[in-house]
Amino acid sequence: MRKTAVVLAVAAVAAGVGAVPNDARRAEAEKEARAVLEKLTPDEKVQMLMMDNPEIKRVGIPRFHWWSEALHGYARSGLATVFPQAIGAAATFDDELEHRMADAISTEARAKVNLYRAQGERGGNHCLSLWSPNVNMDRDPRWGRGQETFGEDPYLTSRMGVAFVKGIQGDDPKYLKAVACAKHYAVHSGPEKKRHEFNVNLDDRDLYEYYLPAFKALVKEAKVESVMGAYSAVNGVPCCANKRLLVDILRGEWGFRGTVVSDVGAVDDIWKNHKYRKNAVEGDLAAIEGGLDLCSEATYHHMRGPVKEGKIDPAIFDKPLMHILTTRALLGDLDPKAKTPWDNLGEKDVNNAKHKAIALECAEKSLVLLKNNGVLPLDVSKMKRLDICGRSRDENILMGNYNGEPADAVTILKGFLRTVGPGCILDAWFDSNPMVRVIGLCPIDEGEDHDRNDIRMYQQQLKDIRNDRQKRPNQKVIAVVPGGSSMDLREVCELADAVLVCWYPGEQGGIAVANAVLGKVNTFGKLPVTFYRNPEKMPDFEDYTLPGRTYLYNDQNVLYPFGYGLSYTTFGVAEVKTDLDKKALALAEKQEVYNADFSIHPGDVKDAKAEQKDGSGERIAANLSTKVLKVSAVVTNTGNVAGDEVVQLYVRSPEGSGDRRRHHLEGFKRVTLKPGESKKVTFELTAAQLAQFGKDGKQSLAKGWYRLFIGGGQPGYTDNTRCVFVEL
Repeated sequence: MRKTAVVLAVAAVAAGVGAVPNDARRAEAEKEARAVLEKLTPDEKVQMLMMDNPEIKRVGIPRFHWWSEALHGYARSGLATVFPQAIGAAATFDDELEHRMADAISTEARAKVNLYRAQGERGGNHCLSLWSPNVNMDRDPRWGRGQETFGEDPYLTSRMGVAFVKGIQGDDPKYLKAVACAKHYAVHSGPEKKRHEFNVNLDDRDLYEYYLPAFKALVKEAKVESVMGAYSAVNGVPCCANKRLLVDILRGEWGFRGTVVSDVGAVDDIWKNHKYRKNAVEGDLAAIEGGLDLCSEATYHHMRGPVKEGKIDPAIFDKPLMHILTTRALLGDLDPKAKTPWDNLGEKDVNNAKHKAIALECAEKSLVLLKNNGVLPLDVSKMKRLDICGRSRDENILMGNYNGEPADAVTILKGFLRTVGPGCILDAWFDSNPMVRVIGLCPIDEGEDHDRNDIRMYQQQLKDIRNDRQKRPNQKVIAVVPGGSSMDLREVCELADAVLVCWYPGEQGGIAVANAVLGKVNTFGKLPVTFYRNPEKMPDFEDYTLPGRTYLYNDQNVLYPFGYGLSYTTFGVAEVKTDLDKKALALAEKQEVYNADFSIHPGDVKDAKAEQKDGSGERIAANLSTKVLKVSAVVTNTGNVAGDEVVQLYVRSPEGSGDRRRHHLEGFKRVTLKPGESKKVTFELTAAQLAQFGKDGKQSLAKGWYRLFIGGGQPGYTDNTRCVFVEL
């Protein structure tokens, strides 16, 4: 067979586009930082290395606290807009919307900080250092903090995370709007109860292929200004003292120039729980030597005595202090005369109509319709009564964790009351009326320090829905399911006529759910995690190896796949093409149609013993950073109502290449189409996105045929997926 080289054009390097500060501005900030550093005493240096930087009037710098949260709104600080929890935001598959949401969050952060500083308040939860986003991978649905993440896929997490960071930090050429923080670096995803002492052993292939890509994207593309070290250890070394992670990879390989902070208490863990050093002072020194800048606690106080006694050279503090002070300078915090573009923000900019509208849009796009036997959308004009049962009055199911406090949290019951109007009776049981039953989880069921034992639904909720069926067999049942990760919905999907996952949808969640159920919107999202069929077949929670986990490494035990979600209309995909030269087109653009009966393409999976498991094999030389391949398709709304399709691009490596991933997401676009309307979507694939990882964590391109799948979900789970073959 004739070998055809793909014609790849040089593309603009994505890193740094739209991200600030640039090198010249950072150099100015470093000059400001150096001027302050030279005035500090040894004891002041130690104090400035901790979370609550004190005011030093002699030097002319104010107090600066490093801890505020902003996962889906400015948190733990009173009034703020509460947007959908991060897992719900991921379900939108809309990074442009994520950017707008993050921009609104940073606007509220600046506004509230202006108000606080006018009162002389500069403490914790009242600052511009925002410890978000969480870009850990949701590798296991039992992890209680999976709700804080963007799901199980490295690419989706990278794109949503980059959008969030750019929205938080802004695009002003001189000042950061706020400081975003990529956490928890690296690898952490439970168990929560053991996180202060837990160690993860894994090879570089797992590390670079799955656990690090999102952090790398946030550093290189979004220029995130802060990175938080995790509590746990990797390969025996606590993350906050891990020179390989913090120095060699983060600063060396990726060029990070911001501030590395610890999670709260993580420095104390170095000696107390990990037993990596003998005492607090040795643990503190291990953190500094390992590349940590800021101790997010008071543990470094243990060094004040040895510094005073001359046992510790204060010069070792200069490098981390330069990072800390430079970040503060980029916020305008070291110059009392600094004027930023956000100085006039105030009360009018917090929880206002514009931000509520973004919260509603995000909530509507985050909903995932798993089942619909034709009962939805409900026609309110034909209803006299509508039953609303279960957790419909519960405000907690809107919030998730790390949340602010909205002025008006719209529960699901309130959402229907506002939407159906006074002519429809709610909350009465009649056999002929549709019932909306709200089941699922609330934040007290999962969260920080609170994993789930398994993913089964509460038995009482299942009992209730069984009773609905037995006592009122003619009634149509719509199950609305809040929660922060995947759940065992087997019986719910068997018993209910429609199933709608709403995650923790934020302050406008009730209106979003009502609008969707009543057909006022058709903007549903897709699953950012796999919903598993049998909880008993899941891998050991404490095992961080990848085979058997997520859609990337597992095609068994799947109830609903990553990327899945229904609509009130249907979509078709056609004319999948690449920008190969004309001679190559006939050979390389061989197309195939994949339907819902497809699980694994014949010949794709060989006997495990015969596969090259280390990722080695015949390779070709390639520049993995500056080349791009364009792939396009035409998407058509083939139904009768307008709607959004999330077009997804997956890559599958050549057979026998040793790539453990079944296929991997490398592109997505949300497209709004009227009935009969068509639009062309174009993706750009870099060579690095086609490459695979070896056991050493290095990327390379294998020779052979690559399959590029474009459709409304993963190949094998949708009837509109198309495939184009590309040979390298």
